[in-house]
Amino acid sequence: MSVEMSLTSTEIRARYLDFFASKGHQKVPSSSLVPRNDPTVMLTTAGMQQMIPYFLGRETPPASRLTSAQKCFRTTDIDKVGNQRSLTFFEMLGNFSVGDYFKKDAIAFAWEFLTEVMKLPADRLYPTVHPEDDEAPQHWHEIAHFPDEVIVRLEDNWWGPPGTSGPCGPDSEIYYDRGVEYGCGLPDCKPGCECERFLEIWNLVFMQYYQDPDGKRTPLPRKNIDTGLGLERLTMVLQGKESVFDTDMFRAIIDHFAALASTAYGKDAKTDTSLRVIADHARALVFLAADGVLPSNEGRGYIFRRILRRAVRHGKLLGVDRPFLSEAADTVIRLMGDYYTELRTQRNRIVEVLSVEEQKFGQTLSAGLGLLNELLAGLQQRQQKVIPGEEVFRLYDTHGFPVELTEEIAAEQGFTIDTSGFEQSMQRQQERSRSASTFVQAKDDQALTELLKRLGPTEFIGYEGLSGSSKVVGLVVDGKEVESISAPQQALILLDVTPFYAESGGQIGDQGDITAPLGVFRVQDTRRPLKGLIVHYGNISEGHLRVGDSVQAEVIEQRRLDTMRNHSATHLLHKALRNLLGPQVEQRGSLVEPERLRFDFTSPRALTATDLAHIDEQINRWIRADFPVHTTIMPLQDALTTGAMALFGEKYDDLVRVVSMGSSTELCGGTHCAATGQIGLYVTIQEASVAAGIRRIEAFTGRGAEAYFRRRSSLVETMAVKLQTKPDALEGKLEQVTQELASARRQIAQFQREAALHQAAEIVQKAVEVEGISVVATTANAPDDKVLREMGDMVRSKFSHPGIVVLASNFDDRVGIQVNVDAALTKRGLHAGKVASAVGERLGGKGGGRPESAQGGGKNKAELGAALDLVVKFVKDNLK
Repeated sequence: MSVEMSLTSTEIRARYLDFFASKGHQKVPSSSLVPRNDPTVMLTTAGMQQMIPYFLGRETPPASRLTSAQKCFRTTDIDKVGNQRSLTFFEMLGNFSVGDYFKKDAIAFAWEFLTEVMKLPADRLYPTVHPEDDEAPQHWHEIAHFPDEVIVRLEDNWWGPPGTSGPCGPDSEIYYDRGVEYGCGLPDCKPGCECERFLEIWNLVFMQYYQDPDGKRTPLPRKNIDTGLGLERLTMVLQGKESVFDTDMFRAIIDHFAALASTAYGKDAKTDTSLRVIADHARALVFLAADGVLPSNEGRGYIFRRILRRAVRHGKLLGVDRPFLSEAADTVIRLMGDYYTELRTQRNRIVEVLSVEEQKFGQTLSAGLGLLNELLAGLQQRQQKVIPGEEVFRLYDTHGFPVELTEEIAAEQGFTIDTSGFEQSMQRQQERSRSASTFVQAKDDQALTELLKRLGPTEFIGYEGLSGSSKVVGLVVDGKEVESISAPQQALILLDVTPFYAESGGQIGDQGDITAPLGVFRVQDTRRPLKGLIVHYGNISEGHLRVGDSVQAEVIEQRRLDTMRNHSATHLLHKALRNLLGPQVEQRGSLVEPERLRFDFTSPRALTATDLAHIDEQINRWIRADFPVHTTIMPLQDALTTGAMALFGEKYDDLVRVVSMGSSTELCGGTHCAATGQIGLYVTIQEASVAAGIRRIEAFTGRGAEAYFRRRSSLVETMAVKLQTKPDALEGKLEQVTQELASARRQIAQFQREAALHQAAEIVQKAVEVEGISVVATTANAPDDKVLREMGDMVRSKFSHPGIVVLASNFDDRVGIQVNVDAALTKRGLHAGKVASAVGERLGGKGGGRPESAQGGGKNKAELGAALDLVVKFVKDNLK
């Protein structure tokens, strides 16, 4: 049924916004598809997302009544797009009340707009409510005269909270009855039925409760309204179409590509599916690109890449063998650019992003489809329906064919993929890659050598700042020069100028971002593999990057500042050590990173606690003095003449950089603070030997030192609480507790000895006569090996004539053995160590010791009885 055939989707959107403006609502523009200040949400999925800060009271809204047309993207139905209903990108019309009107007005506004403005017949509209909501049905009856029995109660009519806690409340949905011909024919067919008859077009959400983490709900002091009306669905109803794809929002795109493929929409079911995929995905891609989303292998960039690849594949199914997404983009921009003006202003960027990615994937798709079809044909002949994981991985790794596309194409032909096998193949490949890293490094060096010859040295601008404009002059992937890279490739980037410091002189390399017009490269390390050449190592996290691109290079600020503090502190430490120990102290290595500093130096002796305290005090005095840090470039010999310290064994250029702060002067190419006061704080945390005559100090500065002292302070507070004293009295309390503990241990030891003596008297009674000597082989109850040894001596001492004692005791997960042999018997062939060895082996362990006393044991407690039985046999076999 067509209600107003002349209304376009643009006019419908305008009428909605104008209607609510007439009701005192302020029009607000759509927010970006990339949510603002909400890392928990990948993409904007509803109009109310930009309203959440207002609903929660975190921000002040521009007005208490708001209305918008919001661009939305939902990922749940990507694989279903192609049928007549599912969409990824859509527009949601919404009206919102921030503590202003509530249920009655929300229902009245919706009813007036649908029946009086849009002229929808009232007898085709049906509301649903939540079973626990008694107010909404009453308002529907008063405003639209719905009998109570017509209003359907649905448990699904409840919104939120989005997490475990937050605002929530019942909602009321408005359904449009498309007619019995679309129904399932069942007598209880009604709104909420799974059939096609009743189409939900509007959802009115009544946020009236706050739910805490335990699930308890309390009324909100200010109740809010959030509504969502699907523009595509409303347009379908008003234009009397069978599907949203038949409306003016899609047909221009569909008809363009149908003509391109020399076909017509509605002619063939499979062709129609592909045309719908392209129409939906083209709209989505244009809006995602306009909002700054770039293709990558994670997050929203992965969604972008996934739907682009689906669109390209369905273009190929239509027989379109050339790039076409730029045409699709222009069609979408013509349709929607008047309202969403960012589409027109971002047109060139949108087209470039889509074209580059499409061209890159088009080559992969052609090769991959041929291989996949051959693979499926072979499996079909063998009557197999599962694609082996290693074959899926081969398509992905060797030919770049996406796993999700393999799975989708396989499913269309009745196949599944071995996901577990694919993941195992991926893991094996990662292990192979790690083992091949040395070979790749050698290939990288060859490529970099050629680049250095051609380009010359890199200009370093990182002394002056942490960011700068630059140009990509070289790209290396797997040891080969390339012209471009795309997410998620790992690569080496060369810039003509860079603020990134390359690892040198003990200071680690910088990290940060290199941002191009269509891509972002994450720098994970910066090195100087060849003299004069600064190389940025990392991966492109999203989009594309080409040689020749103008880029913005930006170092992670806090990381560099922390590293600078530690580097300047190593110079002060070097000077303090020479002041303390003498000029013979030489630096023999260092590590300067954001978290800490490490300094190796020559010293014939360890530093005492007093020495370390003196060093810390001296360095912190220099820090408080806030000496300016000066750098000067001068000839090497002139620098040495001034007394600048050079590193032992280091080779220097003719011109060197001299860094001085206070009385410290060194040759150094690293980055430093502007003044010693910026170091903030210094603390030595460890001093130890690393080689003969070489000592090592590790220390924290700045934020690291502050965190160190906070941890120490927290530890002192915790110990004081546990010992029930004040922090200032902790030392005395510890001394008291230590004395009490020592006294308790002495008492326990005395008790154990007395218990052992008593037990020894009982054990002696278990002695048996073997070849004229006393033999004891039994279990004993001892807390540890020491007491067990004492018990063995006690038992042997109580024999009236020479004998052998073997005692076994359970210690947690093992059995301990003690063997005592009279000295006279050692001359007659009995050896305690050999007895312990035999018994220990039977217990699954070992044993050994001196002829008169030995120990052993094992973990096989089940063999304890049999092990002790060996003692008598050993005596009989070995006694002379």
